[in-house]
Amino acid sequence: MSKLGDLGAKLYRGEVGYDFVGKRFIWYGVSILITITAIVALAVQGLNMGIEFKGGAVFTTPKTAVSVAKATEVSEKASGHDAIVQELGTGGLRIQISGLDTNDAAGVKKQLATDLKVSEADINADLVGPSWGDQIANKAWTGLGIFMVLVVIYLAIAFEWRMAVAALIALIHDLTITVGVYALVGFEVTPGTVIGLLTILGYSLYDTVVVFDGLKEGSKDITKQTRYTFSEIANRSINGTLVRSINTTVVALLPVGALLFIGGGFLGAGMLNDISLSLFVGLAAGAYSSIFIATPLVVDLKEREPAMKALRKRVLAKRAAAAAKGESPEDEGYEAAGTPQVLAQGRAGRRR
Repeated sequence: MSKLGDLGAKLYRGEVGYDFVGKRFIWYGVSILITITAIVALAVQGLNMGIEFKGGAVFTTPKTAVSVAKATEVSEKASGHDAIVQELGTGGLRIQISGLDTNDAAGVKKQLATDLKVSEADINADLVGPSWGDQIANKAWTGLGIFMVLVVIYLAIAFEWRMAVAALIALIHDLTITVGVYALVGFEVTPGTVIGLLTILGYSLYDTVVVFDGLKEGSKDITKQTRYTFSEIANRSINGTLVRSINTTVVALLPVGALLFIGGGFLGAGMLNDISLSLFVGLAAGAYSSIFIATPLVVDLKEREPAMKALRKRVLAKRAAAAAKGESPEDEGYEAAGTPQVLAQGRAGRRR
């Protein structure tokens, strides 16, 4: 067995573990700082909306000897607007001009044909009006709202309302960070970006549900024992799925990172940036929130219950009594808060 696999087995059995729940206020602070940064970036710089949302034109030319830099210069001169030019595999150019009035598109197309030394008839022009972009934006918001509502309903039924609330907060956390990064780097927001955002929401939710499932199983009939508290079971659930979360996140990030940094960066394939950046940032944020945010939030909500407060008092009282007798925690089958060994022992005992 590999070292990572051996570590994962030890984490699952509770032989080792990290106190994620006990240090949750550190992670809350980190998330709040990142979220504030994202909100400030949105307020100050805003989002660079693509032509699908602002309206404009996309001109596709046949093969030409004109460089991308020169084509950008003549496009901006011809249209009076900023232009994004990308070289296609055929040797042609894709010229994107945001904010261009559809009435002026014909004149710009004619001027481009002259400056780029290609036939006007061979230039393909796709025009997008701002009203169409508004429809896309409204449908995206509607779809996102429906998705969030369905998520809350499902989790409330499958688990409980506290987990539904925690998962919703984690999803909003992931969205805010991803959108904030878009504002910081200035990448265009296109329909591909929306697709990427919806994809990462599904991934983040899946990772969170895996931890919640372990927590639901481990906390069954919790008030009938005095070995461990709810926070200890929650911590055990996180540790038990930690290596799995790391593995799935790394495997998912590798191809997305190749699209973003190699395809979009070195090869200049800018069309890949809109979806690959949202996926890369969102996958990383989703893995972080499922471990450091969602489950600790469930603990904070759950341990407000009178039954959980009473359980914690009984557990701590029993441990204090054992310590007064000079007994070690292992003698009684329990550990101090945050260590998961007893949880694995208790689960194994129930199986037997």
